[in-house]
Amino acid sequence: MKHKTISRRDFMQSSAAGMAGILCGATTPMRRVRNRCERVLVYRTLGKTGVRVPVIGMGILDAGTPELMRAALDAGITHFDSTAARPQQMHNEQMIGEVVKGRPRDSFFYGTKIHLPQSFQTGLYTSSATEQEFTRLLDVALQNLRLDYVDIVYHHMISRRESAFYEPAMNAMVKAKEAGKARFLGLTTHSNVPEAVHAAVDSEFYEVVMASYNPRQTDVAEVKAAIARAAAAGLGVVAIKVIRGDVERGAPPVNARASLKWVLQDTNVHATIPGFSTFDEMETDLSVMEDLSLNDAERLDLERQASGPGLFCQGCGQCLRHCDARLPIPDLMRAYMYAYGYRQPALAHSVIASLELPRRVCEDCASCTVVCANGWNVAEKIRDIRRLKDVPAWALEFGTHDLEALLG
Repeated sequence: MKHKTISRRDFMQSSAAGMAGILCGATTPMRRVRNRCERVLVYRTLGKTGVRVPVIGMGILDAGTPELMRAALDAGITHFDSTAARPQQMHNEQMIGEVVKGRPRDSFFYGTKIHLPQSFQTGLYTSSATEQEFTRLLDVALQNLRLDYVDIVYHHMISRRESAFYEPAMNAMVKAKEAGKARFLGLTTHSNVPEAVHAAVDSEFYEVVMASYNPRQTDVAEVKAAIARAAAAGLGVVAIKVIRGDVERGAPPVNARASLKWVLQDTNVHATIPGFSTFDEMETDLSVMEDLSLNDAERLDLERQASGPGLFCQGCGQCLRHCDARLPIPDLMRAYMYAYGYRQPALAHSVIASLELPRRVCEDCASCTVVCANGWNVAEKIRDIRRLKDVPAWALEFGTHDLEALLG
């Protein structure tokens, strides 16, 4: 059967029951009653914050989705997050500010990420990572959002215990909370996840942790144990890098329902924020929130998906030790995933533009010495995604997903 793309009009008509369901209250699961409240969404409490959020929120990847965000809000998805890749983050925040303008402030829950300069080789902060810079970036975010405060301010991209305890960032976060600019303090981690999550718990400082969590992680058992410890300590747990865009070109697509259900089977996970850009993807997420149980076909798909690395970079750093050119390979692999998996070339471009890449990349080495834990031909992927650096930003109209057309 040919797949039919759902438009906003189709979605609104097909989800009228779900819209009615919101009237029953957004803080508790709703009962299924004839002719009203047909869509029952699952909510969980975000740790010691005490805030109840839908188990699936909306990660905003590009700024071309204001109608989608409005529809998500109307359908009961009230927890939002945006990419932290600049300048994409700024465009997204401006769009979010426009969408929520005039809505009651307690009708949505939003977290923003503040990323200070780090050494990609060590994961530690550089001298320009100051308290003042953290505060400046948060103030810019609030200005773009046209909000007085965010619900969570995240200390972003932590991969080392030392970084979780970085005093300039922590001082800025404390002052932001005292000034009413943030309700809760969080930490995000994409690599070396167990160490970062344990550090968040040990700090007795953070209230929410956002962590990569999926069956393709080679250390998934350690990640699961760290997340269990965080939840037991009262931290809110938000899972990321769970599903979309995690397959090579030409491979069967990821079963998004199965992936979402897999992570939500772990009740120590209070929410997940998958990035979605279409009404079809939103409908998938809403349907999962009605029934978190896995069926046999979904279990088989999960086994198939877990059998290969897809486009998920483990973030282990093994490649960095072998690269003679000292390239930020994990960041480049993340850009590759955004471009070819997420179909978000503008987001990939933002990541690449933030990197201090040499003029010639993967062209001068007689042979590549990099050994990748996933078995990837890293040099080939880098040469491919490097082409995006030469595409002018204005050509990357947000919402344009055809990378090959852009690259000619």
